[in-house]
Amino acid sequence: MASKLNIIILAAGLGKRMHSSLPKVLHTLAGKPLLSHVLDLAKKLSPDQICVVIGHGGERVKEIINDASLTWVTQAPQLGTGHAVLQAQPYLDQQGLTLILYGDVPLVGLASLEQLIQSTQNDACGILTAVVDDPTGYGRIIRDQNTGSIKGIVEQKDADTSQQSIREINTGIMAIPNEYLHSWLPKLENNNAQQEYYLTDIVKMAVDQNVIVASSQALHNWEILGVNSRLQLAELERIYQLSYANKLLEKGVMLFDPSRIDIRGELRCGADVEIDVNCIFEGTVILGDHVKIKANCILKDVTVSDKTTILPFSHIENAKIGTNCRIGPYSRIRPETQLIDNVHIGNFVEVKKSRIASGSKVNHLSYIGDTTIGENVNIGAGTITCNYDGAYKHQTIIEDNVFIGSDTQLVAPVKISVGSTIGAGSTITKDTPENELTLSRSKQISVSGWKRPSKT
Repeated sequence: MASKLNIIILAAGLGKRMHSSLPKVLHTLAGKPLLSHVLDLAKKLSPDQICVVIGHGGERVKEIINDASLTWVTQAPQLGTGHAVLQAQPYLDQQGLTLILYGDVPLVGLASLEQLIQSTQNDACGILTAVVDDPTGYGRIIRDQNTGSIKGIVEQKDADTSQQSIREINTGIMAIPNEYLHSWLPKLENNNAQQEYYLTDIVKMAVDQNVIVASSQALHNWEILGVNSRLQLAELERIYQLSYANKLLEKGVMLFDPSRIDIRGELRCGADVEIDVNCIFEGTVILGDHVKIKANCILKDVTVSDKTTILPFSHIENAKIGTNCRIGPYSRIRPETQLIDNVHIGNFVEVKKSRIASGSKVNHLSYIGDTTIGENVNIGAGTITCNYDGAYKHQTIIEDNVFIGSDTQLVAPVKISVGSTIGAGSTITKDTPENELTLSRSKQISVSGWKRPSKT
């Protein structure tokens, strides 16, 4: 590998076929912008510098990516790939190697790029190629019929009938020694059907100067697929998700249907994890051993410890779930929640910014917010912690071994002391004594002669 590595990422395209005001490279794949995928890959190569060439919506691209380590270069107007790289030329080292990537080609693999860089030893130029069934739209690799060496690249619109039948295509990804780029980029011309400055024309310059043009192929053809339309974006999304699912299967994760899972971030799984269909994982999700995620769940930035089961249609965000817990179905666990071991959260229960200790249960139709719950507490159906007074949030404290009857309102700030029992239908506004029954109900009456309203 060269002593210095520069990377240029071309990200100036408008993306007319996306039919969107959003710059093309900001459309998301697996939950993050296309350009972010390419940047993450580029950084794995530990380059000395990354230049990103922007154009349409460039300021918005810079704002969303928000990475001070990058060198941003503007291409205006957009006159082709060669013209784009020329804008970055002043920022390139005099020696070393430049790798050229594309902000709308998000699935290139690290191994494929390392192989391409390796091909540039002895001052060769490297081109990443692929052999495809349908080469329409791609530049064709022209090789010497006798030696097999690369003689040039012909773009689709400039290719004759014979050349259009060639199935080996140029992916656009190149690794070129800097000394050649500094020499060749200013010499590019736009004598072609598009009247653009093609980066691929430097291949002919290399051949004319007897510089070796080496090629390597991507390990998978889907790595070189670009995004020019929402249809293509959707196709790449499925490719990405299936590839990720296959890696999970290889590591022993049980996926009920690998085609029905979405990972929009990182999913780390322990041993004997089971994931049912239509589950979405966002951010960083960590699942311990023997965790079961049932159908239609959404987890975002969550840690789930061993032997916990998440039942269908549960939504958990920015929370820590302990060992042997049971959550759902239809539970919502909101940010800053911590469930210790053996906690049960049942159907239609919402928990927000609360800590629930071991052995406690909130099984039915309740809201727990800004609350600390001790061990072995039972929260009855329909219980609400009234944490908001219209201006501020207040804390509810429920100590160990408390029993809260159904349809109870706990008006914060309030403490339910150790061993308390709260009678069903109570509204509690004051701290309760330990180990006693507390309730607040109006006297039950029946109104004689009252009639239910009816439509006339």
